[in-house]
Amino acid sequence: MDHRSARTAQSTDGCPVAHAADGFDPFGDDYQQNPAAALAAARAHEPVFHSPELDYWVVTRYADIKEAFRNTRDYSASLALDPITPLAPQARERLDSYGFAPGPVLVNEDEPLHMRRRKQLAPPLAAAEVGLLENRIRALVTRYIDAFADRGRADLVDDLLWEVPAIVGLLVMGVPDEDIETARHYTIKMGLFTWGRPSVEHQVETADQVGRWWRLSGELVERLKREPGRGWMPHAIEVHRRDPELVDDNHLQNMMMSGLVAAHETTTNATANALRYLLADRESWQALCEDPALVPNAVEECLRYAPSVLCWRRRALKDVVLGGTTVPAGGRLLLMTASGNHDERVFPDPGRLDIRRANAKRHLTFGAGAHSCIGAPLARLEMRIILEELTRRLPDMGLLPGQTFSYLPNASFHGPRHVLAQWPVPAPSGPAPAPVPGTP
Repeated sequence: MDHRSARTAQSTDGCPVAHAADGFDPFGDDYQQNPAAALAAARAHEPVFHSPELDYWVVTRYADIKEAFRNTRDYSASLALDPITPLAPQARERLDSYGFAPGPVLVNEDEPLHMRRRKQLAPPLAAAEVGLLENRIRALVTRYIDAFADRGRADLVDDLLWEVPAIVGLLVMGVPDEDIETARHYTIKMGLFTWGRPSVEHQVETADQVGRWWRLSGELVERLKREPGRGWMPHAIEVHRRDPELVDDNHLQNMMMSGLVAAHETTTNATANALRYLLADRESWQALCEDPALVPNAVEECLRYAPSVLCWRRRALKDVVLGGTTVPAGGRLLLMTASGNHDERVFPDPGRLDIRRANAKRHLTFGAGAHSCIGAPLARLEMRIILEELTRRLPDMGLLPGQTFSYLPNASFHGPRHVLAQWPVPAPSGPAPAPVPGTP
């Protein structure tokens, strides 16, 4: 199909197309600062367009995105974790040197195998199960806040949000307490590697980190086989013992490796986004301080308003019509969930952060259908606890004036590198708090 002819057709509502591809740059500053606004014209007039530079079909409206998520017959998730910029030979060689053997995990598997595995592997991540960790997570958050509360200022990302989700992710996976301190130092910022345009040097550096984490993941799996405990990986090992064809050793190692990445960076970014915007909206922040019952819906609204994952990917398995545009078989799609979350057809006045929004939970941040995020209950729990503790203990917290927010330039993983906050404190009257241990 001629891509240009598709772009010069009329849109589904009869308006002339906006030639959205001409201005679409997912690595540029406009997109990084406000991805939903950067796609507003496309959402209005050209809901599905082809980007020649990326060779992806960009899907911007809520209904079309949800259709591609739910329709597993016509859309494949197999490319969901592929680097959007092909790996340089040097990076591939570095990965090979570690014996890295990537295989499909739940996020990039297709049916029917995906659902067979998901049904067996999902129970430890259900809301009731992760809820059992609430007291432990709250104690961990409290200890990190204790370390900076008397300072009167903090970088909320470096001092809290990068640390807590890493440790919680390892806890949920079942990594023994004595191994958490070692394992948490292997956390990897995968956003630029998978979704950006990293230099060859950056690819090689990240490949080295991936390789080391791959090796440690294998060692941890073997330890958990010998010393089973409670958590996602011990449960998966039991599934492996019952059905080694469904979950083999390679799948276990890939689960261990990808699980921390999935549980860590996205939750860090989601909470950083939430705090950036809530602290800038004093009315909303004050409302949360006065009424903690508003926090769960505020979490949903922040996930809608400023998600940490801006898009997901699919491949068309046959010619499909989406948003009035024909996408050819084999066509690669960017499902712009951040844009769908701001679709006026679903969310009235979508550019306003409204912590009381009645339908906030309809957001697409956790996907939809068979591939909806298996870790969503954990992410919601962590965000809720962090907001509850910060609003309770530091109600006068505000953003440090004059700061600018920067992001790693990539198409999907999205969160400010730093969120600088300040609050009034009494004059110091004693020694500084003891350092916070790295494990709970």
